[in-house]
Amino acid sequence: MHHMKVVCLLLGLILIPAGSQAGTILITEQEASLPNGHAGAISRGITRGPSVELVQPAETAHSPVHFQVRFQAFGGNKIDLDTLRVSYLKTPEVDLMPRLMRFIQRSGIDIPDAEIPPGEHSFHIEVSDTEGRTRSSILVFKVVP
Repeated sequence: MHHMKVVCLLLGLILIPAGSQAGTILITEQEASLPNGHAGAISRGITRGPSVELVQPAETAHSPVHFQVRFQAFGGNKIDLDTLRVSYLKTPEVDLMPRLMRFIQRSGIDIPDAEIPPGEHSFHIEVSDTEGRTRSSILVFKVVP
């Protein structure tokens, strides 16, 4: 019976892919190695667009990170999710929307286990409210090994 347990344990170890990750891959190693992009000019209007706030991670974190961004509209308006655009600032820019779709709500983005390689990472987030007022923000944080 002991040999059977050992065989089952070894088979289990063989069947687990090397480097398998439990988290949600937000940024791949290949994307992180691309040249840094630039944000361009961030427009600021007189009207008050929605706020975009990086809640988590802190300025420095270990992967997997809890990636949480909060949106807030003002003046009785709501966030218009059809206008949301999130990109990773590299050259070329990486559209993150397909990876984020299941984590997006009107209140923001919430990924409890985002896998992000070590390095400094910059994200461009743009969103509008139901009155068409737009906010464009750059969020930056560092992931350490």
